[in-house]
Amino acid sequence: MSPDVELQVGRRKVTVKRAEKELFPQEGITKADLAEHYRRVAPRMLPELRGRPLMLERMPDGIEGDRFYQKAVSDHFPDWIHRATVAKEDGEVTHVVCDDTATLVYLAGQACITPHRWLSRADEPRRPDRLVFDLDPPADDFEPVRRAAHRLHELLKELDLPSGLMTTGSRGLHVVVPLRRRDDADDVLAFARDTAGTLAARHARELTTEPRKEARKGRLYLDVARNGYAQTVVAPFAVRSRPGAPVAVPLDWDELDDPELTARRWTVTDLGDRLEKDPWTGLAHHGRGVTAANRRLRGLTRSEGGET
Repeated sequence: MSPDVELQVGRRKVTVKRAEKELFPQEGITKADLAEHYRRVAPRMLPELRGRPLMLERMPDGIEGDRFYQKAVSDHFPDWIHRATVAKEDGEVTHVVCDDTATLVYLAGQACITPHRWLSRADEPRRPDRLVFDLDPPADDFEPVRRAAHRLHELLKELDLPSGLMTTGSRGLHVVVPLRRRDDADDVLAFARDTAGTLAARHARELTTEPRKEARKGRLYLDVARNGYAQTVVAPFAVRSRPGAPVAVPLDWDELDDPELTARRWTVTDLGDRLEKDPWTGLAHHGRGVTAANRRLRGLTRSEGGET
């Protein structure tokens, strides 16, 4: 059995059990390597996690073993890890909240390969400060994702909405819109659906809002379901449970046409200079409400024949 390793992380000592357990066998990436990745990216990742309930994607036997998604915090998690209790349909649930590097490292030691974050903070769980469009292609071809991102970016500019771009580490891209925490999650979700519907109507041969795969007919899916209450999205710099250990990475919009860009371009072992630049600098400070954007959207759809 692999030995345990004790790491000094800030003021905390964090034990990574079975530290040499390989989570990505093909690459030889161990639990200790995963913990070191999260320690390294913490300065960039924590601003996108603080105060938010998390869902933990855990794979104790690595990516070739079983996985489970954990919402409720485990009883054995240390007391210094922050928690938040929020409402769910049949009661309430207490989630982990990652407010510091030690928590990130501890979760890696629990074989949490991917932390998924809420789009709202625990103090106002029904008022998101992010809206996310997930561009989900029908195959691994990245060109439809690139075209869809450009088109969505232009539509968001028509709606006077700032936006950021991120590789998902999986197949597509996320387009992220900062919000002011004025609107209820249900209203944000409805606006996201209408926006996606407008874009799909403009480019009906290539884009769809149809959730059923068999009905998409080879078109890219504009997925907005993650904007519902208590839904989660992958966090920036999170590792994905796929061969190669790809990492979700924020981008500048002018990087979208880089011919080398793919959803899985960056990995745990090859982040390059991505920690030295922050394409999302200031993005969170330019949040909008959806009310005015919704009025602009209705004006566009009327001028385009009323389609949504």
